Amino acid sequence: MGQLRKGRYLVREAVGVHDLARAHALRALCFQAPDQDAFDARCTHILVEDTHSDTLVCCFRVLSMAARDISHSYSAQFYDLTRLSSYQGQVLELGRFCIHPDHTDPDILRMAWAWLTGRVDAEGITLLFGCASFAGAVADVHLDAFAYLHSRHRAPAAWRPGVKAGQVFEFGSGLDGHGGDVLRAKAGLPPLLRSYLGMGGWVSDHAVFDRDLGTMHVFTAVEIALIPPMRATLLRAWAKDKGAL
Repeated sequence: MGQLRKGRYLVREAVGVHDLARAHALRALCFQAPDQDAFDARCTHILVEDTHSDTLVCCFRVLSMAARDISHSYSAQFYDLTRLSSYQGQVLELGRFCIHPDHTDPDILRMAWAWLTGRVDAEGITLLFGCASFAGAVADVHLDAFAYLHSRHRAPAAWRPGVKAGQVFEFGSGLDGHGGDVLRAKAGLPPLLRSYLGMGGWVSDHAVFDRDLGTMHVFTAVEIALIPPMRATLLRAWAKDKGAL
């Protein structure tokens, strides 16, 4: 997948240790903790840059594999993905997605999705997945969001991830009848997760506590063939018409 450019923003693959160091710095800023792991060496790192100020405004990493190898993904450390190993085709894991807290232009997220759309189409990806993080490792703060996800966006039984991590918040028992406020729930969803759900995505039936980063995350996936046609058309328009180099 090549570079994408629109206006002041450029999306490109990281090249060399300097680019990776910049991504690590942005991740540390967003997670408020140093963040490096063994998967960094296996993944392709993507940078979204503001070329007017030479600022890294977004970064993420991707790792493609056959679905049968999904147990070797980052997410598989925390979720039992045995059911998804029988999914057909090539899958793409999206991780460590960060947007600089001082940069709120919605075109940043659009440009990231434009690049991802091009990658999905180029490689024939059938499933996009990853861990969507909530700030703060305290379940009570996120009950409205969890209730909303559990009632409207729970994974199909055929693909539902099982519990693997040591510390989890299981929606079925932990919510204990908590209906939640839908407006407050939607407002509390991370931007990346909102994008997943807008494409028909689904989540695990539990959240995992990440004490190292001070977050909670849910397994999230989008089945490419089930993305609403209008949304798919818009995504491909961005991928094709925004100055591919």
